[in-house]
Order: sequence, then structure tokens, then C-alpha cells
Amino acid sequence: MRGPARLAGSERVTKDIPVSDAAPGNWVDHWAPEATRPFLRLARADRPIGTWLLLIPCWWSSALAALADGKLVPNLWHMLLFAVGAFVMRAAGCTYNDFVDRDYDAKVERTRSRPIPSGQVSPRGAIAFMIGLALVGLLVLVQFNDFTIMLGIASLLIVAIYPFMKRFTYFPQAVLGLAFSWGALMGWAAHFGELDWPPIVLYVATVIWTIGYDTIYAHQDKEDDALLGLKSTALKFGASTPHWLAVFYGLAWAGIFAAGYMAGGRVLFGTAMALAALQLAWQVSTLEMDEPENCLKRFRSNRNLGLIVLVGLVADAALQSAIAA
Repeated sequence: MRGPARLAGSERVTKDIPVSDAAPGNWVDHWAPEATRPFLRLARADRPIGTWLLLIPCWWSSALAALADGKLVPNLWHMLLFAVGAFVMRAAGCTYNDFVDRDYDAKVERTRSRPIPSGQVSPRGAIAFMIGLALVGLLVLVQFNDFTIMLGIASLLIVAIYPFMKRFTYFPQAVLGLAFSWGALMGWAAHFGELDWPPIVLYVATVIWTIGYDTIYAHQDKEDDALLGLKSTALKFGASTPHWLAVFYGLAWAGIFAAGYMAGGRVLFGTAMALAALQLAWQVSTLEMDEPENCLKRFRSNRNLGLIVLVGLVADAALQSAIAA
């Protein structure tokens, strides 16, 4: 049952327990050495969807750059670096977020089992872990050109303020979008050493997309958030959420399409975008806001949306490169 009954006390437990919203059968709970599990859970290794959603804009941007530059495929070295960087920086960001929110998380059923509020990882241990992850992320970042390095560093301010936003605004999802969409700029910058309109348009579209999918995610906690005095777009939009999702997803789709078209995307990219429109429409039309499992499934499905768009960009670049040859 959701609502007041879901609020839990602040008692601490030290036994090895899985996080409540992790997918059943995930590899961390079943295969990782027990001593590593709290830190892997802190890194969200048991819930990879966040890594996908951070990585996809990077890959979109790399594919966009390859398309604009007439390349057969995106820079595979950059794609690998972005994959590693997305994992470690998402892990560092989640650790920071859990550290900041540890007292709130201890009072909510869905989050009380997280490693810090459950006592599996101490706050000091979490900070040390976060610093280690950030150093790995820095090693990844310095593999790029100077412009991309400075661009990556510029995102840290947004990352730093995000966990506090739900205390002050009903739109923390917008701040999350500013942070999670930064990769839409990075892939192009890594390829060209500068920015242009296609990645800027892609960034704006991806921010709007993030507001949409994270609103769906926020509906899982809306009652607890209201009791704790926290804010979200789920609480702001309430029963009107499907209408707002249609607006956000429509704008995001149009922006992604415009960015791809500006970079040279044509038939195959357009076909992928038609499929993406159907996927977004499915999310909106089948959403049940008071059913956490329904919300989580639609939130996670945005990985599929991202891969559909990516395949369209890569396929169109390959086709055009082959024709030109």
C-alpha cells in the first residue's frame, strides 16, 4: 500500500539486503561477492537504466557528428569512453545524491533499503567511494580534446545542485534534465572540438525528454514526497500528467528530429523517428500513475526509445557514406 503507511522509521540495519526497486534476479544480488554488494548498489549497478539514460545522449551526439561529417560509423573509441564515463559518473552522482538525501531516504519504504540509510555503507565510506569514482571519470574525460574537457567540467555545477532542488521547486526534473542531457553536447564536441546548432537543439530536446520520463518515475514516490514536504513534477501535474507528458514528449520528439535532420538525417533516421513516436505514444497512453510497477516499466522503456533513435542515426550515416563512396 502506498501513502502514509509506507513511511518507515530511521532504524538502521547492517545485514546484506537488496534494494527494493532493483530488478529481481539482477547480477549484483546473485553473483557479486557479498562484501562488494553495498557499494555496487550505491553505484546503481543493480539498476543500469540510469547509466543507459545518461549514456544515450552521448551516443546520439557522437552519431549525429558522424552523420554530419559523412563518416561510416561514429568514433568507436569515443563511444567506449562515453560508456565507461557514463557508468562511473552516474555511480558517483547517485552516491552523492544518496549522501545528501540519506535522512529522507530512511523515511521512505522504497528508498530505506539503500546502502546509506540501511547502514550498509557509512556516510564517510560513501564519500570516499564517490571520490574514487570521480577520479576514474576524470581519467576518462582527459582522453578528449581540450574543449570537451572544459565542457565536461562545466556540467559539475548542475550535478552538485540537483539533489537539493526538490526541496525548493516543483521542477527538479528540469535540473536533472540539464545534467543528464549534457552528453548531447559532448559527443559532437569530442568529434569536432566545438559546438554547432545540431547538438544544441539535441540538448534542449533531450532535457525536455528527461523531464517527461522522470515525471513518470516520480509518480512512484509522490505520496511520500508530499508527506515529507518534497516537490516534483508528479505532484505539480497530478492527474494532468498524461497531457503534460504528451506535450513534453511531442516537443522532445520534434527537437530530436530537427537535430538529426540538420545533421543530414533522412530516410532511415526518419523511419526510426516514426517508431520512436509510437514508443512515446505507448508510454503516455498506457500509463497508470498510481501503479508503481506500471510507472517503472514505462520509465525503463526509454532505453529502448534511445536505442531506436541511435540505430536510425547510425544506419542513415552508414547508408549515406556508402552511397557517397
